[in-house]
Amino acid sequence: MPNQTTFLETVNNGYTFKGEHAKIGVGMLEGEVVAGADIFLPLKTMNRHGLIAGATGTGKTKTLQMLSETLSENSVPVLLMDIKGDLSGIAAAGSANEKINERANKLSVQWKAAAYPVELMTLNEGKGVKLRATVSEFGPVLLSKILGLNDTQGGLVAMIFKYCDDNTMPLLDLKDFIKVLQFIGDEGKAEMEKSYGKISTTSTGTILRKVVELQQQGADVFFGEKSFEIDDLMRISDDGRGMVNILRVTDMQDRPKLFSTFMLQLLAELYATCPEEGDLDKPKLVLFIDEAHLIFQEASDALLQQLETVIKLIRSKGVGIFFCTQNPQDIPASILSQLGLKVQHALRAFTAADRKTIKQAAENFPESEFYQTDELLTQLGIGEALVTLLNEKGIPTPLIHTMLCSPKSRMDVLTDDEMNSLTAKSKLAAKYNQVVDSESAYEILTAKLQEAQAKSEEVSTSKAESTSTKKEESFFDNPVVKQVGRTAATIITRSLLGALGLGGRTSRRRY
Repeated sequence: MPNQTTFLETVNNGYTFKGEHAKIGVGMLEGEVVAGADIFLPLKTMNRHGLIAGATGTGKTKTLQMLSETLSENSVPVLLMDIKGDLSGIAAAGSANEKINERANKLSVQWKAAAYPVELMTLNEGKGVKLRATVSEFGPVLLSKILGLNDTQGGLVAMIFKYCDDNTMPLLDLKDFIKVLQFIGDEGKAEMEKSYGKISTTSTGTILRKVVELQQQGADVFFGEKSFEIDDLMRISDDGRGMVNILRVTDMQDRPKLFSTFMLQLLAELYATCPEEGDLDKPKLVLFIDEAHLIFQEASDALLQQLETVIKLIRSKGVGIFFCTQNPQDIPASILSQLGLKVQHALRAFTAADRKTIKQAAENFPESEFYQTDELLTQLGIGEALVTLLNEKGIPTPLIHTMLCSPKSRMDVLTDDEMNSLTAKSKLAAKYNQVVDSESAYEILTAKLQEAQAKSEEVSTSKAESTSTKKEESFFDNPVVKQVGRTAATIITRSLLGALGLGGRTSRRRY
């Protein structure tokens, strides 16, 4: 049987940190909390990314909520992807009950209800600050990867961006991109081919279909102005706590491509905007992505590669990314290997396939002298998890069965009235929720085509009038025609006069 003294020594050695840190729970052995086996979270390594996994109902979302509160209390801004719609309660203080008090006593912590500074955000017409980005900000490479285009089609997209740059035509929303695509495949094809090379009608058709598919998932609402500024995600509230930005994307389960599009653009923008920081005492921003499998559900190989690259590099910008999902296998292995903090809640073993998955999950953790990991994974209680993370030197800490602290905010959603009140007070909502429709490629090309059509009609009318006049003049003014006319008139006149006995000389008959 494991020695409690050895266990306590292992925990204290593995989870004691010099820099800023926060208590997230207490270690357990043989199913009981071990007093003094405190599990701390070093803020310095929170940019090394992480994973929160476990079956439905095991406490993943509450762990995500508790970690967000901890970061906010330490002046670290947070962005939460709220897929299920149950995280908005962070904006309101929680209520004590018997279970919370009992857990607080076991963990030797003082539980005090608290509300946190929250900014509600949305990708559609929901409540909160509307997040948008322009097509130009995506750029040809990222847009081609999102649409799943081949090299030839991607080259055509790059050509479109170049054409718009050269002709000062901003690409703001999808209708701009579609208009240019239609123009270069028809009226502007000769002009484009003269300056940029041959254009395949098949390619333009394929790209158009891909864009329409993206539109069908509601992308029209996301693409446009006013474009969201990344710095507005990294705000500190007036009381010194980090802002908790909650992006409510409850309808994204039916629109995974749009969610992947947004996430990739956000990560790319963060990487491009944030300066190189190296090792900070605490991160500048931490993202929590609930139901993370949605990002990878319809992602192409090119998209996965882009995500992997950004996740590898963005840590040096002071940004941490945490994936929350039911099964660690939902995350591609190349990305899973980049996740330093692992909080594994219980998994269920109902079938042979489930048992195989549990064994695979157990292999993702460091070996432990205190637990049989694959067996323990099915026995964890609600709010309990296996925890391992990276210490300040980047070395994995021992795997510890941990009873986690309870959230201090409301463990339920805000009412509609509370959400409306929160949005009404938001400075960002006033900044971003105004409808902006600047002159862009759509308006410029439409005006150009209308002008060309008007000139064409004017020229056609002028030609018609000219042709008609010319025909009339050429018939009646021709000398031959005039002479024929005169001769005919003379003959007719003489004939008429002769019939009346008045015309011409007559020869007298001689008898």
